[in-house]
Amino acid sequence: MADELKFQEFEEATDLLSSDPGASTISISTPGIAGAAAASSSAVRLNLSDDEENQQESSGLLGSEQKTSGFWTFEYYQSFFNVDTVQVLDRIKGSVIPLPGRNFVKHHIRSNPDLYGPFWICVSLVFSVAISGNLSTFLTQKGDPQYHYRPQFHTVTIAAVAVFLYAWLVPLGVWGFMTWRQSASRQMIAYSFLETVCVYGYSLFIYIPTSILWTVSYEWLQWLLILIAMLVSGSVLVITFWPAVRDDTRMTAFSVMAAIVLLHALLAIGCKLYFFPAAAQIQPSSSVQNHTAVTNQSKPN
Repeated sequence: MADELKFQEFEEATDLLSSDPGASTISISTPGIAGAAAASSSAVRLNLSDDEENQQESSGLLGSEQKTSGFWTFEYYQSFFNVDTVQVLDRIKGSVIPLPGRNFVKHHIRSNPDLYGPFWICVSLVFSVAISGNLSTFLTQKGDPQYHYRPQFHTVTIAAVAVFLYAWLVPLGVWGFMTWRQSASRQMIAYSFLETVCVYGYSLFIYIPTSILWTVSYEWLQWLLILIAMLVSGSVLVITFWPAVRDDTRMTAFSVMAAIVLLHALLAIGCKLYFFPAAAQIQPSSSVQNHTAVTNQSKPN
């Protein structure tokens, strides 16, 4: 049994060599055979690699088809909220610490613009403005005996309309103008509508702590906080959109930047004047009521 497992020479080959010692033999180690075998194996490998590439292409095509969904499906909107906590915090940090030459779109949101952060920032700003405004009014008039506190729920609706209209209509106008002015000769930078909305949404974050601090009933402090908030958030918008319009005419570029800063300032000033009225604007009404009450009591019956 052990002899059968050993390598043995074929009898025909032995007889051939004994009859004709000069006969040529071919071994598997012959270069020609090895080259042919290698060529055939490479051809097989080439065919296999081609098949693998075709499979990868087909799988990639199917993947792209799977990613593309209609706007009426949940998957279409799910991609707009595909961010994690680290990314959102990094973008919030970039919106409150603007650095010269550091474009917010390029360094923070170009890889994955989202609507998650802007949506919750706008919602938080609506409630912070409405609640802080009610609290500021209560603290201002709490010493008036004629004042009776009533929750002003309508301020939530007004704040929501103002904030969300600003966060959607202004980016739409800016994006539409940049798209209209873009051309090959001007070499203007193009931002998508989602990127523009994302920039405006994150730029509003600074107003959340500012609106909470507005409850302090010091007029000079409130206006100082407004100025700081407008400088911080306005700097984010200027640093982001200036590279997109600077290649246009000088008049157009400066007009666009002035409009962006002006609209941003109007939102802050409007919220301050409507939701956080000064004590001088509230006390006269109370004084008139007190004066009317005293007059009525002094009249003879």
